[in-house]
Amino acid sequence: MSEEKFKVAPRLPKGRKRKKEEIEILAKARLKKRRPKLTKKRVFLPAIAACILVFIGIYFAIWSMHYQSTDDAFVEGRIISVAPRVSGPVISLLTDDNLPVKKGDLLLEIDPNDYIVKLNQAEAKLAEAQARLKVSNHDVSKNSSNVNQAVDDTASAKSKLDFAQKDFTRYDEMYKTGVVSKQDYDRSSKDLEVSIANYNSASNRKKAMKSEFSSSLAKTKTIEAEIQRLEAEVEQAKLNLSYTKIYAPSDGVIASRSVEEGNYVQVGQPLLAVVPKNVWVVANFKEGQLTHMHPGQKAWITVDAYPDKKFKAHVDSIQRATGAKSSLFPPENAVGSYVKIVQRVPVKIVFDEDYSKYNIVPGMSVVPRVKIK
Repeated sequence: MSEEKFKVAPRLPKGRKRKKEEIEILAKARLKKRRPKLTKKRVFLPAIAACILVFIGIYFAIWSMHYQSTDDAFVEGRIISVAPRVSGPVISLLTDDNLPVKKGDLLLEIDPNDYIVKLNQAEAKLAEAQARLKVSNHDVSKNSSNVNQAVDDTASAKSKLDFAQKDFTRYDEMYKTGVVSKQDYDRSSKDLEVSIANYNSASNRKKAMKSEFSSSLAKTKTIEAEIQRLEAEVEQAKLNLSYTKIYAPSDGVIASRSVEEGNYVQVGQPLLAVVPKNVWVVANFKEGQLTHMHPGQKAWITVDAYPDKKFKAHVDSIQRATGAKSSLFPPENAVGSYVKIVQRVPVKIVFDEDYSKYNIVPGMSVVPRVKIK
């Protein structure tokens, strides 16, 4: 009796019992009906998938031995903030957002009238001081001549005093012996007194002239110091006037413009930013990825904005501190319980090919791949 015959058990007449063999055949038929059919598709597909997964695992294992990659990487660049060095209303704005500029291009101008007036005032004070210096120099020259004249007069008075002193001594001796008259003696005595008075007067005048000469010299030095101060004020006024014109500090593109024509700006107030076109990549690799990494190794960069393009690059440098250690608030590990966290170290990667035709700007996400072996 075949098994197909008993896939559906027929009804037996009343009073007849099934034989043991028939019951076993029926049970096998029911069990076979419940069991899923084994097909080639169910056997081969899992086997193929397992092989593919094995090959992928082997590939990535070999790849990880020769390359290191991370998605914690971004484009970096310099952003130069432009701020005024003098305050005042903006009378001319010559740039706009996202416009390219060259180094030295005029970006905006602050009203210069107040600074022109201050410069004129400083120059007028300087001219006045220079005129006073000329007068003082004339006084110094005059007082120098007076001092020389007083020195000569004192020397002449001293010579006359010496002569009168000797003449009086001679007449005094002769008067005691009766050789000269009382009138000659008195005349010599009077001449001595006059010579002494003249000498004292000349000496006092010499001292006064020297004092006046010293005073005029001090006055001249004071005016010269004042002139130096005023010259510095003039230079500062010229600088302040030049600061009313703000030029581009570098080649780049204008960004973050917050100033409009007519705004009153303060010293140090950020007005706009210039973003140079030179950019690079900072990739934050895990500690374990840096074992065989060093500057000079080849790298490839994939920018999220251009997924079909791989840029050639190389490792420029590796930061001498982790990102956490370089942050504003570095972690304090010597407190409480400690949980080890894998640290990341910034690695600077520089482009080796021209990227100027691509809009690669600071902040973009990238995926670098570094060949370590």
